[in-house]
Parts: sequence; structure tokens; C-alpha cells
Amino acid sequence: MENPIQKFVRPNILALQAYISFRDTLPDGNYTLLDANENPFGTYNRYPDSTQKKLKQKLSEIKNIASSQIALGNGSDELIDLIIKIFCEPKKDAIVVMNPSFAMYSFYAAINENGIIKLDLDSNFQLQKEEFLNKTKDSNAKILFLCLPNNLTGNSIEDLEFYIKNFEGIVVVDEAYIEFSDQQSILEKLNEFENLIVLQTLSKARALAGLRIGMALSSAYIVSLINKTKAPYNISEVNMKTPLHALENVDEYETRLQDIWVKKNILKEAFEKSSLIKKVYDSDANFFLVEVENCEAFYEDLIRAKILCSKRFPAIPNALRINVGNAEENQKLIQFLN
Repeated sequence: MENPIQKFVRPNILALQAYISFRDTLPDGNYTLLDANENPFGTYNRYPDSTQKKLKQKLSEIKNIASSQIALGNGSDELIDLIIKIFCEPKKDAIVVMNPSFAMYSFYAAINENGIIKLDLDSNFQLQKEEFLNKTKDSNAKILFLCLPNNLTGNSIEDLEFYIKNFEGIVVVDEAYIEFSDQQSILEKLNEFENLIVLQTLSKARALAGLRIGMALSSAYIVSLINKTKAPYNISEVNMKTPLHALENVDEYETRLQDIWVKKNILKEAFEKSSLIKKVYDSDANFFLVEVENCEAFYEDLIRAKILCSKRFPAIPNALRINVGNAEENQKLIQFLN
């Protein structure tokens, strides 16, 4: 029986024969490994598990979904690229993005020669339902990318399910910052929406950005498409083993998360007291979007003070994105503001 998502998949992807490492199909055992032209010497001389079984099993326990519903990427960036390649025909199909939002959706669409339909956010950084319906109805859009909390503005999107239900295509909800938010993850509704892909990461709340581990959580069918399209060994041995230790340390994770919440409140109070900051936007993430009087000069002054933040102007007038650091980093910023 044909899967209902199959109609959205590019024909060449449906016909694609996945690369399968024969070694990874075998049961565990003490094999003499003479099959992969590896060097017999060294610490990391063997290819890693191409199916990432152990890490997926651990994530399956944490996320409370089947490991067959988890695809892993070299950061969420690789997964965004793969999703566009699977569903969007070059020079024919388009993606839909919030504007402003995470730049990499449009970046990979441009690389893959796909169109980009932008949904301008209102003054509260919310989507406008009428514009959404008008721009996506009868369009060539195949994928809708929604980011919440939104990377740039920090806020969550209201009535998320409306957009999932009213888009004729694949909906990708990027939840890179969801652990910092008190909003409910859409992951709990994963089995209700056959067209839904949820992106999460170990980079932010799990503090493993240097390992580049992104997750695509979806139906087993969509995950199977990602797995057969990805590079065979896209996650290294080190990058699979290290997260396993970090994911076991639940107490440290929760303590650090709480610490960030405390420091976030301290930083927000400092922003609100500073005469240099005109506006502090509400944030569900581990960063703030702030408005200042003369953004270019303010940004250059920060650079001279050896403080880095993210320029968000001119896309958002006079705006900077500043994330919560450790106590020393935050204090250096607060001193600058005073």
C-alpha cells in the first residue's frame, strides 16, 4: 500500500538504492574485519556504525518514540539540506519560511535551486494566517519551515497546529531551543500529523554544539527516506559515543538548564535598567533580541570591548541578538551596559 507522503517525494529519491554497510546488518559478534579496506592499526581506524543504533536507542528512551522514527545528522543543517533534497525538485518546487527566521532554510533551498516563499512576521513576530493561506494555496511550495522558539526573535508561534493542518506538503518544525521554553513540544502530536518532521538538537540545551548532532523526528517512512539519502557515515564514532555519556548525566543537564534560567532573568533585568537598551523582546529561548538607539555604533563598541553578539539589523531595525553566557561573561556585558 502506498504511503500518503509518497506523493510529495521526488521520483529519483523513491528509486534511490540506499548504501548499506553489510557489517552493520550483522548481529553483534567478534568478527575478523577484512571487508572495508581499513588500516588495522590505530584508535579510530574502523568505520563507525552507519545506523547509529546505540545513540538512537538512548534518544528513543528520552524522547519516548521508536528509534525507527529518529534520523541523525551532522547538525540540523545536514538534515535541512536532506529534507529539501528529498521533497523539492530543483528549479520547480519551493519552500516556505518565516521572515525573519533561521537563514539556513533559505540557504539550502538556494543551493538546491528551489524557490523561497517568505511569510513576513507581524510586529509581534507572529505569522499572519490570511497571508499564509494566500501565499501557500495553489503554490509550488512543498515544505513549510517553522522555527519555535524562533531563531532570531526568540518567541514561539501561536496556534501552531493551524499551519500544520492547512499546509499541503511537508511541515518541518525546528525546535532547537525548545528545552529553554515552557511551551509544549509538538513532538507529542507527531503521530497525529503524517506530514510532520520535528527537528531537535544536542547543540543548545545539551551543550554539545561542537559535536554537531541534529535529530529529525518523524514517521518511520519519512525517517527511512532521510536514512537512505544521507551519507553512509555522517556521524563519527567520537560524535556518537560522547553524547551517550552526556545523556546519562541527567542531574548535570537539569542543573545547567536551571542555571541558565536564573542568569537569563538577571540579564533581562540588566537590559531593562540600561539606558543603552531601548527594548527587550520576550524570549522563550536562551537569548534575547534587543533594540538599541544606534545599532551599528553599539555593535562596534561591543567588538572593541571584546564582546561578540549577533547583528540582526537591517532585517530587524536596530536589533541585536545576545545569548545568555556564564556568570563572568554576563557580568562583562552588564558592566559594558552601565
